Amino acid sequence: MIKVNVEKQSNYPVSSTKIRKNLKNFLAGHGIVSDAEVSVALVGEKKMLEVGSKYLKDKSLHDVLSFTADEVDSKFVLGEAANFVYPPDGVIHLGEIIVCYPVAFEKAKEEGKLIEEKAMELIEHGARHLLGIHHE
Repeated sequence: MIKVNVEKQSNYPVSSTKIRKNLKNFLAGHGIVSDAEVSVALVGEKKMLEVGSKYLKDKSLHDVLSFTADEVDSKFVLGEAANFVYPPDGVIHLGEIIVCYPVAFEKAKEEGKLIEEKAMELIEHGARHLLGIHHE
């Protein structure tokens, strides 16, 4: 079973249920068939800047960031949902995907897309990185 934890920093109008369903299907379609867990966070600009500064030493505003489980400080960026300690539970802890909602919203407007569509596009982009699929 694939478990998707979703945390929203604010009441962003993107369905957590849709995120879970779409990401589970995406991961299954990319060969994740055993027990796995991934966390998704929708955050504001301030939090995204903090994360970029802390983990990447980068002060630019990113639309999406992803971190494998061993790249974070043993806790979800928002400090609540997942705990990336490696217990002997047999679960593959893929990592964490962080989407900056305000940036996603602006990109959705520019591209003529619904915010949920753009958010999922960014989440899938982050998931590819967690799976080791990188772009140039």
